[in-house]
Amino acid sequence: MIRVLFLFHLMLMLFIDMIFNGVTLDLNTPTEVNAGEDFTVTVKVDKTSLNSFARFQQNLPAGLKASAINPSGGDFSFQDNRIRLIWLRLPDEPTLTVTYKVSVDPRLTGTFTMGGRFSYIEDNQRKNIEVSPVNINIIPSPDIDPALIVDVNEFEQKVIPDLTPESLGEVSAVRQAPYQPVGEDDWIVKVLVNRGNQNKFAKIEENIPAGYTALKMNTKNAIFTFKDGMAKFLWMNLPSDPYFIVSYRLVPVDENVAAPPVISGKFSYIEGDKTRVIDIVQKNADLENMDTESLQQLLFDMPVILSENSDPDVSQKEESTRPLKAGDNSTIKNTGMPAESETYEKRQQPAKTVYNKVTGIPEIHEPYLLQPREGVTYRVQVAAGHRPVNIKRYFDKYKLNNDVKTEVHEGWHKYLVGTFSEYKEARDYRVHIWNTTTIEDAFVAAYNSGDRITVQEALMITNQKWYR
Repeated sequence: MIRVLFLFHLMLMLFIDMIFNGVTLDLNTPTEVNAGEDFTVTVKVDKTSLNSFARFQQNLPAGLKASAINPSGGDFSFQDNRIRLIWLRLPDEPTLTVTYKVSVDPRLTGTFTMGGRFSYIEDNQRKNIEVSPVNINIIPSPDIDPALIVDVNEFEQKVIPDLTPESLGEVSAVRQAPYQPVGEDDWIVKVLVNRGNQNKFAKIEENIPAGYTALKMNTKNAIFTFKDGMAKFLWMNLPSDPYFIVSYRLVPVDENVAAPPVISGKFSYIEGDKTRVIDIVQKNADLENMDTESLQQLLFDMPVILSENSDPDVSQKEESTRPLKAGDNSTIKNTGMPAESETYEKRQQPAKTVYNKVTGIPEIHEPYLLQPREGVTYRVQVAAGHRPVNIKRYFDKYKLNNDVKTEVHEGWHKYLVGTFSEYKEARDYRVHIWNTTTIEDAFVAAYNSGDRITVQEALMITNQKWYR
């Protein structure tokens, strides 16, 4: 009886203490969150005139990480699955509103409880207020292999390694040797990618042998295309998973195709202003059915094989619904185009043309060579041929206001004008060529640090808009 009276007295004193001090604590958080995404938590403290030392603590289960948004004057830290906010002296405002972000590991599912405690000093005594706990349900990610999904309350006990880019080593890509499902003629191809620290534009290119067509299966939100014997996955932003698997199906369209199909491929990504390309290594491994530890060990041990080509893609001619029109050979007038000194390469004095003594074909000299630029640039291609031409003599008749530059690409001598950092500027200059010359097939070509890429890829890398 005495113990019951003591507990009642203690609870009454705490209740009276909270009323007179007026310190209250409110936690605002969603009750459902998505695995692989972030959610925001708001903690509101009505502290009245309290201005002493104070601390807020909250434990999170393994697999969740917190980072500050607005600590409201406190010192925010997250370590060992614990959030700590410390104020050496509380601000003068009667109400504190703290916000922070919680990131959910993409492999999680299940329900956990979020609570917390606000501690402060008053009259040289330490006092605590507990947060009313909130149950939060994690909705599993549809992009994660179900075999890798773990209940949030079992995450730490199962000792699943931290799937950070650093723990998996460098960027790498592994192709599972093509296989035929039982009773089928088609071949299944799977590619495992470890993205490392990369999260922006990237692509997979697989050279498919003749006699097959490729159909997409699991693209991981990539744009999939198959053209001219190449299967391609294209991402503007890579998946959030530290590693992921894409797949496609090879359908024989010729009875005499080689089997199994021999495939070569590359994984390309942007690192700073550079395009990096690595070879995809083929392994006799069942990627989908490997356990987590074996899969990670495969990635960690994978050698990084840099390709000799920085970016093998070829810029393709744009399609436009605008009627092509020939015009006179007038120069630019009131077009709104930037001055040559602002937009184009500095004009170089053409050297005297030298002809090859054996073939009689003019040789290309430095003033006419296309010079690479760092980053993404756009140019307008005005002609191409298998044999070189006398640039000055051939293009003088068009009275172009920019020097024509040339490059040899895939056996073609290609002739281009202008260097633009914005796609719209190149598009406008192409339209100007249509309107003021008899060149009706000029189109925009894109480059990344001197290497040709498609205009679509360039727009993705630079986040620029496409204009007709």
